[in-house]
Amino acid sequence: MRIDLHTHSTRSDGTETPSELVNSAKGVGLDVVALTDHDATEGWDEAQQAADEVGIRLIRGIEISTQFGGSSVHLLGYEFDPTHQPLVEELRRVLGGRTQRLPRLLDKLAEHGMPLTEQEVLAVAGDAAAWGRPHVADAMIAKGYIKDRDEAFRDWLVPGKPAYVGRYSADLFEAVRLVCAAGGRPVIAHAWARDSRTGITAEVLTELAAIGLAGIEVDHPDHDADDRAALAAIADDLDLAKTGSSDYHGTGKGPAFHLGANTTHPDELERLLG
Repeated sequence: MRIDLHTHSTRSDGTETPSELVNSAKGVGLDVVALTDHDATEGWDEAQQAADEVGIRLIRGIEISTQFGGSSVHLLGYEFDPTHQPLVEELRRVLGGRTQRLPRLLDKLAEHGMPLTEQEVLAVAGDAAAWGRPHVADAMIAKGYIKDRDEAFRDWLVPGKPAYVGRYSADLFEAVRLVCAAGGRPVIAHAWARDSRTGITAEVLTELAAIGLAGIEVDHPDHDADDRAALAAIADDLDLAKTGSSDYHGTGKGPAFHLGANTTHPDELERLLG
């Protein structure tokens, strides 16, 4: 059984609709796929209908933007009640932070000779419930300012670069509590990717496990072999599920992030969801 527990559709910053993504998952031989759009659950119904039609199991999920110790940390949540009001309200605040930073980000780009309008960004975002920096990157590409998303993030849209603007993110510990309160299973995403390694230590993971963390995303394209071995050992020590995934964004990320790039063992899915 092949299981991929981290993918994105056009309802956030992927390039395939929820139904297209599910069909792609079936096409590459996946048996189980999780839809984990950023800060939004709007793609669930469409994805479920497609999964029923093609005969694949859908895991309903989300990737929540959180922060800990001044760094961005992403939290995956699986099979929770999307109507749980405290979680709904926190996700609304997170999505509001995305919207509120757009004018400031566009002002910075304009200062560097790359004017864009909000309408141009929203046009490339399409039906996304959670727009983000990848959509700004796509608008920059459409205007001919840059060639691809990699260039946008490398040179412009990440902390320390000229057009970066911060935004509101949920507190990591509070987000874990909220997912649990909504009946879901929280998992730390790509724990040691980018700048997360210094903040997400074994000690922090121990504290998170004590309040309900259910798993660690061990096998991810941004983790090397040493990272994976160390994270797997921590997960085993804490009796947490060890997940694997692609973090698929369609054409929004490179070939290393293809569907099924990393998978979750069926026993780990059982441990995660029961």
